[in-house]
Amino acid sequence: MKKVITHAFAGVLLAGTLFSCSPKENQKEVATAGKIEGTITMSGAFALYPLANIWAEEFRKEYPDVKFNVSGGGAGKGMTDMLNGAADIAMYSKEISKIESDQGAYGFAVTKDAVIPTISANNPLLAQLKSEGMTREEFSTLFLKDGKHNWKKSSEKVNVYTRSDAAGAAETWAKYLGAKAQEELKGVAVFGDPGLADAVKKDKNGIGYNNVIYVYDITTGKKYDGLEVVPIDVNGNGKIDAEENFYGSLSDVAKAIADGRYPSPPARELFLVTKGKPTSPAVKAFLNWVLTKGQDFVTSNGYILLEKDNIEKQIQKL
Repeated sequence: MKKVITHAFAGVLLAGTLFSCSPKENQKEVATAGKIEGTITMSGAFALYPLANIWAEEFRKEYPDVKFNVSGGGAGKGMTDMLNGAADIAMYSKEISKIESDQGAYGFAVTKDAVIPTISANNPLLAQLKSEGMTREEFSTLFLKDGKHNWKKSSEKVNVYTRSDAAGAAETWAKYLGAKAQEELKGVAVFGDPGLADAVKKDKNGIGYNNVIYVYDITTGKKYDGLEVVPIDVNGNGKIDAEENFYGSLSDVAKAIADGRYPSPPARELFLVTKGKPTSPAVKAFLNWVLTKGQDFVTSNGYILLEKDNIEKQIQKL
């Protein structure tokens, strides 16, 4: 049984509302003479939460009569909210399953990011770990096998942390390690991306995983104080070669994700999902804007642009 840790500030993200309005106010939505009004409610993945807020804010500069409710809570919550009619759009950070598609989930890939293994900057073996990295098999041993584990070649124990909420990051990390589902991950369960990062920071022997934007400060491009990255030894030769050493800054990581040096998974596409093909004028206008003008805000906020042909494919789905 996993122990669950919750953090007070995660609740702030959960309740984070850009422009407070009732979720059902979009029923009043109108589109006359080129004017679009209404309310768009988005719920879901912490991975997309920061960028979704920026998109909403920028969209309103052109369409000030459209209001937004944007809340985190995890990809699973977003999908449930959208399918149940509590949200217009789910922010989703994993592939849409057939079961979800059969229930009406209709997704648009809008950007790309990655899940990155994280440790405390106070880890006693930090220099060794940054030099040698860890292979997929070594990560799998820590995250998928019960029992007490030590950092390699040492007597220092490892404390594993994972997500308590249904999360795209957790499922993506699990699939990278060879598991089928998030539930196979071991460790102390913590709510949300911010909570998991905070837990790892405070534990010198802790290891977890986070979406890129919760590891790097988009303003400075540097890792957040107290948080470090365990490089992935992709070729398994026991050291981090030059082509694997790209964790120093946000821009370097983004380039590695974009050109495929960082493996996929744990790199992955992020989605905005509606129930069926959208018919709401405000939702359609917003999604079209995200896939066109909204792409101007992707790289500057720590995310990765999709290929042009993929973006065109998404626009055609509207």
